[in-house]
Amino acid sequence: MPPAGELQHSPGNQSNDTQPSESEATAEIFAAAADAEAAGLWTQIKAEARHDAEEEPALASYLFSTILSHSSLERSISFHLGNKLCSSTLLSTLLYDLFLNTFTSDPSLQNATVADLRAARVRDPACISFSQCLLNYKGFLAIQAHRVSHKLWTQSRKPLALALHSRVSDVFAVDIHPAAKIGKGILLDHATGVVIGETAVIGNNVSILHHVTLGGTGKACGDRHPKIGDGCLIGAGATILGNVKIGAGAKVGAGSVVLIDVPPRATAVGNPARLVGGKEKPTMHDEECPGESMDHTSFISEWSDYII
Repeated sequence: MPPAGELQHSPGNQSNDTQPSESEATAEIFAAAADAEAAGLWTQIKAEARHDAEEEPALASYLFSTILSHSSLERSISFHLGNKLCSSTLLSTLLYDLFLNTFTSDPSLQNATVADLRAARVRDPACISFSQCLLNYKGFLAIQAHRVSHKLWTQSRKPLALALHSRVSDVFAVDIHPAAKIGKGILLDHATGVVIGETAVIGNNVSILHHVTLGGTGKACGDRHPKIGDGCLIGAGATILGNVKIGAGAKVGAGSVVLIDVPPRATAVGNPARLVGGKEKPTMHDEECPGESMDHTSFISEWSDYII
C-alpha cells in the first residue's frame, strides 16, 4: 500500500501519459518530411558541386571548402555566410558559430531556407542549379542572414542583430531591418538596392525585384511600414510607403509608387500607382500566386498604350 496521500498510477495510466497527442504526432510527421526534403536537397547540391568541380578544376578547392566538406546544408550556409560577412573585427569563426547555432536551434529556419532555395531555382530562369544559388545569389544569402538577425532581435540581442544587419547591407547592398518579419519561399531577384523597413511584414511565396523599397512615409512612428500578403509580385524599382496592405496575390508594377492599399489579386501600376480596372472595380487576375509565376505583364493592354 502506498503511504497516505500518495497517488498510485497503474502501468496502463503511465503508458497513456507518455503517448504523444494527435497534434504532436502530426507535428512529428511534418518535421520528418521536412528533414527528408532538406536531406534530399543537400544531396542534390553536393552532386551539383562535384560535377562543377570536375568540369572546372579551378573551382575545386572553393567548392570543397564551401559545400563538399560539410555534412549538412546548415553547416555549408553558416560557413559561407561567415566568410562573406566577416571583417577584420568581426571574425568568420564567430559568425560561423552564430549562424550554425541559430539555424540548428530552430527547425523553421531550415524549412525556410529550403523553400527559399526552391523559389530561386524554380522562378529565376537564370538560376542554373541549387548550388549556384547557395553560393552566388546574394538575394538568397541576404535573406538567410536576415533570418538569423531577426532571431537575435526577438531574443533581445539587438546590438548583435544590428551589427549583422550592417554587414549584410555593406556586402550585399540589401538593407533589411532585423525586426522585419519575412515568410518563406522568398525570392529577392537581383536584390541590389532592396530596402525593407523595421515594421514591414512579408508573407510566404513572395517575389521582390531589385531596388524595391518597403519604407515609411517619414512622418509616422510605430507601425509604419508595408504589409505584403502571400504570393505577391513586386516589380523592379517599386516604392511602397507607409502602413499599407498589399493583398494576397497582388502585383505592383515596376517603378510604381504605392501609398494606399492594394486589394488581393489586383494590379497596381504607375506613379502615383493606380489600380488596373479602376479604383471602384479593379480587375482581378486569375493567378493565385503571381509571386511564383513571375508574370509581370498581365493586363498590359489595360494599363499601357505603349507600342513598339
